[in-house]
Amino acid sequence: MQEVAFYDARVYDRQSFESIPAAKNYRWHFHEFRLSAETAATARGAFAVCVFVNDRLDEDCLQKLAESGVKIIALRCAGFNNLDLKAATRLGLKVVRVPAYSPHAVAEHAVGLLLCLNRKIHRAYNRVREHNFSLSGLVGFDLQGKTVGIIGTGRIGKAAAQIFEGFDTRVFCYDPFPDAAWAGTRRMIYTDLEKIITESDILSLHLPLLPETRYLLNEARFKQMKKGVFIINTSRGKLIQTSALIDFLSSGHIGGVALDVYEEEEGIFFEDHSDSVDLDETLSRLLTFPNVLVTAHQAFLTHEALGEIARMTVGNIVNFAEGKAFFEGSVLHSQ
Repeated sequence: MQEVAFYDARVYDRQSFESIPAAKNYRWHFHEFRLSAETAATARGAFAVCVFVNDRLDEDCLQKLAESGVKIIALRCAGFNNLDLKAATRLGLKVVRVPAYSPHAVAEHAVGLLLCLNRKIHRAYNRVREHNFSLSGLVGFDLQGKTVGIIGTGRIGKAAAQIFEGFDTRVFCYDPFPDAAWAGTRRMIYTDLEKIITESDILSLHLPLLPETRYLLNEARFKQMKKGVFIINTSRGKLIQTSALIDFLSSGHIGGVALDVYEEEEGIFFEDHSDSVDLDETLSRLLTFPNVLVTAHQAFLTHEALGEIARMTVGNIVNFAEGKAFFEGSVLHSQ
């Protein structure tokens, strides 16, 4: 029976993967620790490794995997900025991912974060539990009539845009590869990035992390934004320059920020640090703002998304073992 080494495993991961019938034909080793050059030796004997967003697959790690007999790396996520794809290709390691699991899960979480932050639901919840029924400081605004800027219109960005359309907002979209046919069937307006940055009341990021998108929102861009703008990021933390974000929150220029990701989240998110005082200083500062709402990279966490991640990941591993075709869009190639 062939073996698969599974890293950064959580209870919900194990449950979803073990529910896939085809998985029973393989021996799964679920490791709670992350994969890195230091832990790569634990993959010895496995023909496949299954990894997540905070596993670190640099050239050193990949070299050790190849020497251990690993043939395929299965990312149970869409992003792959934590993997040296050129090194993997050179070493003959096949890399597959889950290009789309549940775009609605992430899009709905993004909108949910905005609604919670805008209407101060998280603050009201805590007040009421302490029998404080005052409404002071809980004023929000109507979404109706506001301009929403969607940056990135892949599956998730489109789903988010369509939800915002239902609130009777004006939706501007930006993407290097605009889908005019999709926009034409709705009230979406594709425009340039500068117009979105300068005119949006609400900005929602739905982009991969690439060299050209790193710190897409930086000091210069924050200066261009409307005073009071709300920013949502459920994509990748390094799309936003956090130090500059804090400066513009401090000045009152930015009205609110809702984040499901953070640029230095590795080693912090997915772990319980409630008994620790040694938290990242920048994140600690960010959490002091009453108009900042942070969740710990949970936008994907729905039954439907977990089921689809498990189905596609197991399917790709099985197809590789049996010499069959992978799911469309799964295989990553070095440029």
